[in-house]
Amino acid sequence: MSEGYRIAVVGATGQVGTLMLALLRERGFPAREIVPFASERSVGRELEGGLIVQGLSDESVHGFDIALFSAGGSTSGEWAPKFAEAGAIVIDNSSRWRMQDDVPLVVSEVNPQAIEADAIEHGSRIIANPNCSTMQLVVALKPLHEEAGIERLVISTYQAVSGTGKRAVDELLDQSHAILHGREADPPDAYAHRIAFNALPHAGSFAAGDDHTDEERKLINETRKILEDPDISISATCVRVPVVNGHSEAVNVQTRRELSPERARELLREAPGVTVLDDPAAAVYPLAIEVSGQDGVFVGRIRRDPGHERALDMWVVADNLRKGAATNAVQLAELVHERGLISAYVQP
Repeated sequence: MSEGYRIAVVGATGQVGTLMLALLRERGFPAREIVPFASERSVGRELEGGLIVQGLSDESVHGFDIALFSAGGSTSGEWAPKFAEAGAIVIDNSSRWRMQDDVPLVVSEVNPQAIEADAIEHGSRIIANPNCSTMQLVVALKPLHEEAGIERLVISTYQAVSGTGKRAVDELLDQSHAILHGREADPPDAYAHRIAFNALPHAGSFAAGDDHTDEERKLINETRKILEDPDISISATCVRVPVVNGHSEAVNVQTRRELSPERARELLREAPGVTVLDDPAAAVYPLAIEVSGQDGVFVGRIRRDPGHERALDMWVVADNLRKGAATNAVQLAELVHERGLISAYVQP
């Protein structure tokens, strides 16, 4: 048998799943076999590299070392435990497992220590990927939190339609084309209102009785879990904007101890996975259109909040499909490999 791992990619035909497959190849992950899984309508379809899509069944989950999931919460809820019980370490991109106590919620540059042999062997055998907007936020917050402690966050997100899926991307482009050519756009389908030339203060869904969307709740709860600080006060407003790809965030950070903009800039320049673009006089700051296709988190507009002596404002941008989802999942698989956790893993 050739060296390397046998890897399942569940949800392989979606936007994130397709990127996971590409990144496994691009980053040279040691895989002896990659098996793509998707819905029944995609079974038998040939993907790049000659991979043939398989269907999920009680028999097909066996024999894998790692399973990367990006297939939605219901699919993950049913099938991730089955892969784990069959011997795989599961890295899941859905919201299904993120807040479960025995599931580590991990960003590779922020809390890699959460992936330890003991947690894998005696936990659920599932590792969760955070939500895309949380992902880029905590990469930027980590060095500031370590230096000065974070007391309060006020976050406004400007989230691209690719975060909703291909249907939303097509809807934005179709509506924009119609309006620019003097035609009436079709009624909205992906969102409650037209997204073209608009901004919707409604990213995600409202649960019954909750005046925050699930995107806002994820941002609040996941940030506290990843930074291991339940005392951080967080206010979040998540907005969907007519941008194809790349999430942007305006973040107000109130720290527990003094932190100057200059020191924050220095810390961020040294932080893994962060690129500082901060020369506003020369119109240099992160832009969604420029970070799309890149794997890092980009930070700019770092400045003192004139209303509070211990607060800073900053602008955080990342590709929501790459670092916000697929890249981090593959980075977590790399961490599992580098730490020898698959060989240390207790097989059932």
